[in-house]
Amino acid sequence: MEFWAGAVEKLVSSLMNYEHLSQYYRGKKVFLTGHTGFKGSWLLYWLHLLGAEVKGYALAPVHENDLYNCINGGSLCSSVIANIMDRERLAKEITSFQPDFIFHLAAQPLVRLSYEIPSETFAVNAVGTAHVLDAVRLLPNPCATVLITTDKVYENKEWHFPYREVDQLGGYDPYSASKACAELLIGSYRNSFFNPAAYDSHQKAIASARAGNVIGGGDWAKDRIIPDIVRALQSDDVITVRNPKSVRPWQHVLEPLSGYLHLGAKLIDNPVKYSRSYNFGPFAEDNLTVQELAEQAIAYWGSGRYETPVLTEQPHEAGLLKLDISLAMNELHWKPKYDARTAIAKTLEWYKTFTNAPTEIAAQTKETILAYAK
Repeated sequence: MEFWAGAVEKLVSSLMNYEHLSQYYRGKKVFLTGHTGFKGSWLLYWLHLLGAEVKGYALAPVHENDLYNCINGGSLCSSVIANIMDRERLAKEITSFQPDFIFHLAAQPLVRLSYEIPSETFAVNAVGTAHVLDAVRLLPNPCATVLITTDKVYENKEWHFPYREVDQLGGYDPYSASKACAELLIGSYRNSFFNPAAYDSHQKAIASARAGNVIGGGDWAKDRIIPDIVRALQSDDVITVRNPKSVRPWQHVLEPLSGYLHLGAKLIDNPVKYSRSYNFGPFAEDNLTVQELAEQAIAYWGSGRYETPVLTEQPHEAGLLKLDISLAMNELHWKPKYDARTAIAKTLEWYKTFTNAPTEIAAQTKETILAYAK
């Protein structure tokens, strides 16, 4: 009987195309932290298209051209502009909303900035996560919670083997270490307060998602390779490639977001089984160097040039990073849809439209999501 039950579950899951996620999210209350950020804005729009009732909690957008402003994000949700470090305000907003789902994306997301504000990075990324989970403890209703960390939570040994969810956590730089702390914290809360074995009593499903090196339209952050490339291409400047040989698991923003949504749905199907950590990344052959990424971007844009300056002193960044996504593929039956070159093309397409026809960017963002979902 167990064999047939597993076979049926796998068949049903494999048949559940992402466009059918609306069966899980339509009419449901979703609390989304970081909804004004790059990934958060894409997820906000997707949840809106799925028919969810979204309440966002985040700081105000940083740049005028951020995706949140481009899609008029304030019209897609009930937006609360506040700090994740305001524990009482966060708890009040979550408990009054009584969400069916929580997606926690709010973070200090930049490696190089973490060297400038290390204590704030640890506070936001680790303690901020604890604030979310403290609020979950106060909820009287069932809730599926997906907390987003990063692919950089692993103790990076600069080897060619992809990191698995059971590998040692660590982090050289403050950003990576702060996210590893968040993972340890999530595990502690799950064991102590939301133990899957006692789900019937607390009815809270807690999972973490590890993904990084996400590219896509609407990201204007400083010291990120795609925004740096686009700014150079728009102004016909030389692109500065700091670490040309560094290998990263590049993926279009919709890839991990589809994983988060799928994981949230699976937490409804079987909260005990899926309350754990999952990697979301590209296939192994789609791990490109920074130089290859720059060359692909220039080729798609149709112009541009890059240089690799000699840097005598710069903050440490990992040189080699790969993720093993077999657990997400085998248990969640999720897999990437775009190869690296398609991800780069889709990303540059967004920025080209923004450059040439900015009034059309909201419609293009919507069509990009719908096309991916189908």
